[in-house]
Amino acid sequence: QVQLVESGGGSVQAGGSLRLSCAASGYTISRNCMGWFRQAPGREREGVAVIDSAGSTYHADSVKGRFTMSKDNAKNTVYLQMNSLKPEDTAVYYCAADAARPPLCTVYFQQYPRGIVFDYWGQGTQVNVSS
Repeated sequence: QVQLVESGGGSVQAGGSLRLSCAASGYTISRNCMGWFRQAPGREREGVAVIDSAGSTYHADSVKGRFTMSKDNAKNTVYLQMNSLKPEDTAVYYCAADAARPPLCTVYFQQYPRGIVFDYWGQGTQVNVSS
């Protein structure tokens, strides 16, 4: 049974930082495509970042230069380091997994930014950024 469990969300003032974690069980992240998505109230889900099995990453323009996705294969965990947070980053953040291999992992992420190709999802973690 595949489980993705996010943690690290919380409340922070604008300009602050948070690091989200997503621990996977029943699924080997080193061989698969992992993504971070977010959904704010009243808005559609959007892709934030993705990392493929080779460790290559792609970040959405809205977070490029501020957020960094990484992974620790030994811990079977992916991370999202979020710096210089803005109020518009407030959302529920979800971790997702898919079997797509490079380069399709990042291609699918860009072509389908709401993540419809991803097979497995975590329960989400809330991030609140106040001004």
